[in-house]
Amino acid sequence: MKALPHKALVWAVATAIAMPMPSVVMAQGTTPTATQGAAPAQSATEVPLRQEELEQLLAPIALYPDSLLAQMLMASTYPLEIVLAARWLKANPKVTGKALEDAMQKQRWDPSVKSLTAMPQVLEMMDTKIDWAQRLGDAFLAQQAQVMQTVQALRAKASAAGNLKSTPEQQVSTVQEGSQSVIVIEPANPQVVYVPTYDPAVVYGPWPYPDYPPYYYYPPAYYPGAGLFWFGTGMLVGAAIWGGCNWGGGGVYINHHSYNNFNRSNIGGDSNWRHNVDHRKGVAYRDQATARQYNRDFNRDAQTREQFRGRGDGGRQATQRGDVGGSAGGLDRAGSARDGTSTGTMDRGGASGDFSGGRSSGFEGVGNGAGTRDISSRGNASLQSMGAGSSGAFSRGGGGGGRGGGGRR
Repeated sequence: MKALPHKALVWAVATAIAMPMPSVVMAQGTTPTATQGAAPAQSATEVPLRQEELEQLLAPIALYPDSLLAQMLMASTYPLEIVLAARWLKANPKVTGKALEDAMQKQRWDPSVKSLTAMPQVLEMMDTKIDWAQRLGDAFLAQQAQVMQTVQALRAKASAAGNLKSTPEQQVSTVQEGSQSVIVIEPANPQVVYVPTYDPAVVYGPWPYPDYPPYYYYPPAYYPGAGLFWFGTGMLVGAAIWGGCNWGGGGVYINHHSYNNFNRSNIGGDSNWRHNVDHRKGVAYRDQATARQYNRDFNRDAQTREQFRGRGDGGRQATQRGDVGGSAGGLDRAGSARDGTSTGTMDRGGASGDFSGGRSSGFEGVGNGAGTRDISSRGNASLQSMGAGSSGAFSRGGGGGGRGGGGRR
């Protein structure tokens, strides 16, 4: 089979991950009814995520070190670039340290995405479950202060259950920020970051939302019985991790010194992080308010999704021949899909597989509750409708064990 051209791949991936993900599910046994003359019902994508949904979403990462968590939240707002960076990393697994920093200067992704190449396990996690990553980013953009409060609420639960303590890998402390006490998690060695693996259904105590079971992630190197917390091999990150959590202000910030060192730049001034719409590329925002905030046409994005979800012959034919001209929607408007960003990385393949990653080591425990929906099947259906040759091009490869080896309790 012949793989789709790179431009068609970028376009198709953006279309697949831009599919709307419902955030509100009706109670079991209820049936929606239409009332004549009643006001139109509010779209599910217009309703903010509820507290139980936010806790479900943040459960697998709330106990990560603050600096890593901050950069994951930033990067999650650029889901297409996460896919590009993960593909690049898989094609260049031996590029590390100074060579990795040099290579990142040539890429045109957002700095928060570039930085995660220094944390392969994290980038792989976000790439494997890109629907979760996009949902996380959408929540962060629309409900930033509530997302930060939810992280603190989850940490407080873990602490109250007696399960959040300092280890040789990371230090846990309670500090005062403004008028509130917050739980801070920092690497024991600022230059080395360990990614903790834990079972959210255990570490937070009894889970209070049976309809919203927590997401969790077990990396390939994880083994059962590894203890409450399991840490893979620590990653020497240097200046690559330059984010921080502003708990008192309900957001995240940039450490200019580390940022400038890793990105070889000279920025200064306000350290508060701001989303850069240019790096969003062709991925639509979840709700109209966020789209308006970043000057995007929400309705036009929705039309573009419908046009290129394989429902029309013209859309399929254009995707098959790699034609990204004309009405290419968000990708074309952003001016990034044509610029050769990471050219040749998306189509380097791996073994055939589905778009969601399909690994047993990916996110599990999702879809059992009424509040969870996995868009992977819809993404697969859309990709399959594009014609022969796409399955190999979109595969993420086998479920290899990543770079980490061994581990410690």
